[in-house]
Amino acid sequence: MKRWATFAVMFGIFTAVVGRQPWKLQLHCPEEKIDLRLDLYEESIEVPGLEAFGPMNGYLGGNIYGVWYVVGFDIKDDKHATITIANDLGSEDQKLTLAQTSDSTYQLKFLGYNAVKRAQGKKLVKIPGEMKMIIAKQK
Repeated sequence: MKRWATFAVMFGIFTAVVGRQPWKLQLHCPEEKIDLRLDLYEESIEVPGLEAFGPMNGYLGGNIYGVWYVVGFDIKDDKHATITIANDLGSEDQKLTLAQTSDSTYQLKFLGYNAVKRAQGKKLVKIPGEMKMIIAKQK
C-alpha cells in the first residue's frame, strides 16, 4: 500500500513538472493593442499572412505595421527569455526580452534600436520600447 501511495505522489510531481510549459502562451498589451503568441517548445503556431511557410514558434501582431514572426529564441529560465523576431518581408529583425513579473503579467523590452513600428496617419512611428503584457483569455 505504501508503494502505491509513493508512486501516486511521484507520478503527480512528474506530471506537474513535465506538463508545465511556461513559454507556450498568448499575451496582450491593452494600451498598445499588440498581441504576442508564443510556443517556444515546438513550431505549432500559424502566423497570419505567412501560412504558406507552415507553423512557427510565434509572432507579434496587432496594432503594428505588418506581422513579426519568431526566428530565434533563448530560454534563460521559466521567467526570462530572449526572442528574435523578423518582419513579414524578412528585411529587418529585432531582439526583445520577455520577463514574467507576476502570474499573469510579463514585461516586454526591445533591445537596441526598435524597428517595430505602426502606421499613424501617413507616417510610420515606433511603438514603445517597453510594454506590460498580460495573459490573453483563450478563445
